[in-house]
Amino acid sequence: MGKHTGELVLGIIGGVLGLIMGTIALFVGGINSAFGGGETVVGLGFAALLLSVLGIVGAAFVNSKTKMAGWFMLIAGIGGFISISLFYLVPGIMFIIGGLMALLRKDKKKDKKKK
Repeated sequence: MGKHTGELVLGIIGGVLGLIMGTIALFVGGINSAFGGGETVVGLGFAALLLSVLGIVGAAFVNSKTKMAGWFMLIAGIGGFISISLFYLVPGIMFIIGGLMALLRKDKKKDKKKK
C-alpha cells in the first residue's frame, strides 16, 4: 500500500457513506415532492451525490497528487454538509479529516530534496 493509506481509507469510506446519505436525501425529497413540495431537497441530494463522487476521486488521487486530492476531499466534506447538513455529518467529517491529513502531511522525500 502507499504512504497515504489513512487518507485513502477515510476518503473511500466517506464517499460510500456520502452516496448512501445522498440517496436517502433523494428518497426523502421524492416522497416530499409527491405530496406537493420538496424539489429543493431533491436538488440538494443530487449535489450531495456529486460531491461524494468528487471525494472518492480525491481519495483515488491521494498517492499521486496529494494536495489536489486533499482539496477535493475538503470541498466534498464542506459542500456536502452545506447541501444536506445532518445527513452528511459522518461522511463530511471523514472527508474533512482525510483532506486535512493530505494537505498537512509533510513528505519525507520532498524534505530531503530541499536540503
